[in-house]
Amino acid sequence: MTILSPAGVVASAAPLRRAVKRLTALGFEVSVDESALAKHQRFAGDDDLRLAAMHRVARQAPSIAMAARGGYGLTRLLDRIDWKLLAHSVEHGTRWVGYSDMTALQLGLLAHAKAASWAGPMACGDFGADVLDEVTPDCFSEAMTGELEAVGFRTEAGFDGLELKGTLWGGNLCVLNALLGTPHFPKVKGGILFVEDVNEHPYRIERSLLQLHQAGVLGAQKAVVLGAFTEFRKSPLDRGYSLKSMVEHLRSVTKVPILTGLPFGHVPTKLTLPVGRKVTLLVDGRNVLIGW
Repeated sequence: MTILSPAGVVASAAPLRRAVKRLTALGFEVSVDESALAKHQRFAGDDDLRLAAMHRVARQAPSIAMAARGGYGLTRLLDRIDWKLLAHSVEHGTRWVGYSDMTALQLGLLAHAKAASWAGPMACGDFGADVLDEVTPDCFSEAMTGELEAVGFRTEAGFDGLELKGTLWGGNLCVLNALLGTPHFPKVKGGILFVEDVNEHPYRIERSLLQLHQAGVLGAQKAVVLGAFTEFRKSPLDRGYSLKSMVEHLRSVTKVPILTGLPFGHVPTKLTLPVGRKVTLLVDGRNVLIGW
């Protein structure tokens, strides 16, 4: 496994050291890319340095390429990434892992090369946290070793008996929406779209999802699965408007099933999910199973 920093700056080395220690204890052979702790403004080095790091890791083709953290920075690089090189690394077994800003890389891989990646934990924020959730490392380890073939969670009532097959894709909603209309946005039909976000009020989430609806993206999917939307501030203007209100409105304008409750996002407990893989979604009562 190689840990690299393709986006935001790693402000302190301590979480990275903790991550290496914990990942090693899980049985992974961990190396840290030479520029992982570089600093330039809010980025982990300037654009050239971060691009070189990604290409360097892709040429090395480790079994896992995990982002140190998210933040912002990958969107700057999308037009310059050697997608054939990254796809070649995937063909040779590299699993690119992360979430948040890593969504840009994962969707780019899918758009340019139909290559799969993994939405999952990152080094600093997850494995380097003061307290590590139990589910997150177990799910990650099993996914990386090939033992994990399905994940489950609880959703709202009303979807019992639902059974769908399609390409699982998505990630951070704001990053995903920023790619709409660019060559880096995958044209997935009949897929299962999952999204999450942080520091975004429910009305902003609604606006982003309505943009996808009005652009024809939601209607082309078999289902939408909502992860965690956290750390937003309520407003006195809300007058009862909430995440639940947002979901209810979306369900009123699209016939595509919208499920909630996916343990994924800027939260301690997160599943590891294959991006760009064919999956089956089954609902039994309120229990959802996504298998691949």
